[in-house]
Amino acid sequence: MADYDLVVRGGTVASGLGTMRCDIGIRGGRIVALAESIPGGAATLDAGGLLVLPGGVDTHCHIEEPSRGGYTSAGGAPATEVTVQEESFGSASVSAFAGGTTSVVCFVPQWKGEGILPRLADYEARAARGMVDYSFHQIISDATDDVLEREVPEVVARGIRSLKVFLTYEPLHLSDEAFLKVLVTARRHGCLVTVHCENYAAINWRTEALLKAGLTAPKYHAWSRPPVVEREATHRAIALAELVDQPIQVFHVSCAEAAEEIARAQHRGVKVWGETCPQYLALAAADMDRPGFDGAAYMCSPSPRSAEEQGRVWEMIRRGTLDVVSSDHCGFSMHRPGAGKQAGGTAVPFRDIPNGIPGLAARLPILFSEGVSKGRISLDHFVRLTATNPARLMGLAPRKGAIAIGGDADLALWDPKKKVTITNALMQHAIDYTPYEGLEVTGWPVATVRRGTVVMRDGVVQAEPGTGRFLARGPYDFIAPRGLLPDGFDAAPRLE
Repeated sequence: MADYDLVVRGGTVASGLGTMRCDIGIRGGRIVALAESIPGGAATLDAGGLLVLPGGVDTHCHIEEPSRGGYTSAGGAPATEVTVQEESFGSASVSAFAGGTTSVVCFVPQWKGEGILPRLADYEARAARGMVDYSFHQIISDATDDVLEREVPEVVARGIRSLKVFLTYEPLHLSDEAFLKVLVTARRHGCLVTVHCENYAAINWRTEALLKAGLTAPKYHAWSRPPVVEREATHRAIALAELVDQPIQVFHVSCAEAAEEIARAQHRGVKVWGETCPQYLALAAADMDRPGFDGAAYMCSPSPRSAEEQGRVWEMIRRGTLDVVSSDHCGFSMHRPGAGKQAGGTAVPFRDIPNGIPGLAARLPILFSEGVSKGRISLDHFVRLTATNPARLMGLAPRKGAIAIGGDADLALWDPKKKVTITNALMQHAIDYTPYEGLEVTGWPVATVRRGTVVMRDGVVQAEPGTGRFLARGPYDFIAPRGLLPDGFDAAPRLE
């Protein structure tokens, strides 16, 4: 009997803990040996001339997310009943593996006026049909006492350790008072809070003015939400989190102004982390300035900024202020009449066009090409941004995010010199376009291994539906509160 189920030989291993030339021995889906040379193995995978990276950990994905009375995250239409994304956990798993990602964290919805447990049960069943390993953030859009006091503890008991809140979007946004209640609840139960930071009232006010002025095209989406509304909401979210001593992560930071608010708080010792996405490094507001409806393909929130702002976001990555790069995969098809981006027709104002873009398979190639290949960041930094840091922040380490003995054997074998022009077909998702069509990248995944099984080789994905595993998260010290409150006064117990 062979000592190993699979041996990966001859590669340069960027482990998340440093880079070395070694072989990897895998048994029972886990890494059990790292050595200069490992003989034997029931199967081998030749990594000669390749980099061997931890499988990507994408902690911000909207996949098969049901919606009611509005748009789904991928291809839905206005509805009074439940609608579901065209991007299923099956198709998203294929796209993830094609791009070198092996683990995702996606979102359980909550609908206004309802609790969270029925939606959680439905979403668990959907996710179980996929192939990629997965965990959840629980969205809180209606912070009732019953949800916070009765249902959140049940959610935590089922292995979910992060709550998601929106400071904008109808009908998702929370008032400051409701946000404070969620922060206190998260602190009590040992959860991280992740936040979409944009000012709801300011965006609505500016949108109404744009529409009255006849400025309705997709490009005015960026005008409706300039950096100042993201900066203000980021500052406010951090201040309220600091008030109750609750760690938070600020999602999809698009501009240096917002990142500077995070940096200032980090300098004070506040537990706040910042995430950005490839769309803020490779797309710009000018991409929305296209004839007719074409600009809708690039609409997401926060909006892509200027080309100059991309450079400032890169600087915040290099400083470590932004220490996670996720995809915020949230795809709506462009060319399906009555669905996706066209759900309301091609003549609707920007306000009524679903915003969000697909990016699950594109995340790692774009960041590697724009970052490592162009000398903006090191290979080790790339691994930290895309695997090690998100796994640690979400309580998935040491099982995920690094190549280390005892961890899951999740690997991406990477050809750092391979030049590829991105096409929608290469993304292998269910969406009918990619905003990165025609972008040439240097560096591409040629094989993906999930828990010791080769699930992608040379772009061909082979995995059985239902083989993804739920990643339950227990308590972990990394997101523990600091134990510091203004004046030492804890208001929360006195308000219960």
